[in-house]
Amino acid sequence: MNRSIACQSLLWLALLVPGVASAACPALLDRKMPRLQDEKPQDLCQYAGKVIVVVNTASFCGFTAQYRDLEALNQRYARRGLVVLGFPSNDFGSQEPGSNKDIADFCESTFGVQFPMFAKSRVAAAAGDAVNPLFSDLRERSGVSPKWNFHKYVIARDGKTVQSHGSTTRPQDPAFIKSIEDLLDAK
Repeated sequence: MNRSIACQSLLWLALLVPGVASAACPALLDRKMPRLQDEKPQDLCQYAGKVIVVVNTASFCGFTAQYRDLEALNQRYARRGLVVLGFPSNDFGSQEPGSNKDIADFCESTFGVQFPMFAKSRVAAAAGDAVNPLFSDLRERSGVSPKWNFHKYVIARDGKTVQSHGSTTRPQDPAFIKSIEDLLDAK
């Protein structure tokens, strides 16, 4: 009985005191980002404890077919704790000119994308433009900024360790898969 009361007290404390409920959320994920389909804020803390592939995407790029492989990767490893997060950007070659709705429709109808996608944003620094803060932090942690569309960052379960993989690294590349499997196997 006392254990039950203690658990209920902790639950109420977590709900009432700011910051207590999100204590397990690493700083890198402690933010809200607008969802692509409806721009409703999504808390990235929901992915805490997972291995996360963050990729900047574009609908009219030579690498756009990677959507299919990213979806397959997401499906293949979801049960083991992987999630792919897509962030459309028009930064490179103006290859993502459409609206969020256009992008969402394209991704779903052309490639069957089901992994979480977020609203179009800037992922590379340009004079006077605000860069997506997640990408700023990923660049800072990895030391690498995206040079083109479909740059991939892989965040370990600890939410601190970040790997960077360029656009030419395909999601089904054996070395890329091995790095993901190693992170999924790490405790």
